[in-house]
Amino acid sequence: MYIDRIAKHTINKNLDNKKIIILLGARQVGKTTLMQKSLQNKNAAFINFDIEVDKQRFLAASKLQPSEVKNFFHQPDIIIIDEVQRLPQAPQIIKGWYDSGLDIKLILLGSSSFDIQNKMVESLTGRNIKIILPPLLFKEVIARQDWNAGNFKASFIIENFYPQIKTLLMQSIIFGNYPEAVTTADKPALLINLINDYLFKDILQIGLIKTPDLIRKLLMLLAHQIGSEVSVNELASGLGMSRVTVERYLFLLEQSFVIFRLPAFSTNPRKEITKNHKIYFWDTGIRNALLNDFNFSDMRGDIGALWENWVIAEIAKHNALNGFREDLYFWRTRSGSEVDLVIRKDDTIKAYEIKWSDKKKRVNRAFFNQYQTPVELITNNLKTDLPIL
Repeated sequence: MYIDRIAKHTINKNLDNKKIIILLGARQVGKTTLMQKSLQNKNAAFINFDIEVDKQRFLAASKLQPSEVKNFFHQPDIIIIDEVQRLPQAPQIIKGWYDSGLDIKLILLGSSSFDIQNKMVESLTGRNIKIILPPLLFKEVIARQDWNAGNFKASFIIENFYPQIKTLLMQSIIFGNYPEAVTTADKPALLINLINDYLFKDILQIGLIKTPDLIRKLLMLLAHQIGSEVSVNELASGLGMSRVTVERYLFLLEQSFVIFRLPAFSTNPRKEITKNHKIYFWDTGIRNALLNDFNFSDMRGDIGALWENWVIAEIAKHNALNGFREDLYFWRTRSGSEVDLVIRKDDTIKAYEIKWSDKKKRVNRAFFNQYQTPVELITNNLKTDLPIL
């Protein structure tokens, strides 16, 4: 069952301008399906560089004069190239077509941000619009439900379907929001298959990983440490690797849309922690699959850390869809005062404590005293005002 994506509106908005659309996201996150649904009534040609015949067709077209390319592909208005990072010479070919004034809208899909951003985006500077497609937002999951009666206002849905929302919330926390993980009946099997068959594919194909087992071990260590500050030195020591190697692996995992980092917020380095990072998973289902822990209980020992990762990932996904207009941080002083999430946009900051239970409503006032900004509390009581709906 197809789930409508918010990103479709951004894509449709940019179809009429000349610039190349580059859609990035993890494997199996729904990029191809999104494009097929967005362009189902358009005159579009699809090319997939994972298919050798398509790759050879593209290379054959590259030898033609730009004026002949449109006829070669049977007069499409749009050409979509999937898995574009699979052909190293593609950037220069596409750049040449664009600069020649080729009367075709070009849309590039890629699951490896590492290759695309370092090779393609650089060569297409000033010629592209980059869109990040994360796993499904929780509001997208809610919107697909038949019981929403066409009313998409969060207040209406929560008020009238609170038990159903709570069930969906637990499913989202435990199994994540990859499209097929949301729609399939056997969610654990799907997620185990996803991490085994897809999660490491882009990283391994880059060719910079000599010991794949260490990537899995690194991810399992990170899965146990969500919500905590991560020491690269400790990771390196635990894995028997150099710090440089761990940093490179973390970079590759970030660029493959598996994890993201939260730096420390500071305007007073003498009193605040500034060097460390927290690392979160873009999808909590992936995190739980790595640990093979799908315990569907709000009493599980890691529920607080899972909730923190889930909330911050939801906000990070919103931010990605909006073009990363906000900067996300955590905050901690040397005396131990801490805020889970700080969001800065221009000169405005917001701060949040993220707690699974709303029984403990005490919020640390140290941040307010320092920045005159109140710290809001986010709990699993969805009837409160959440920034994720």
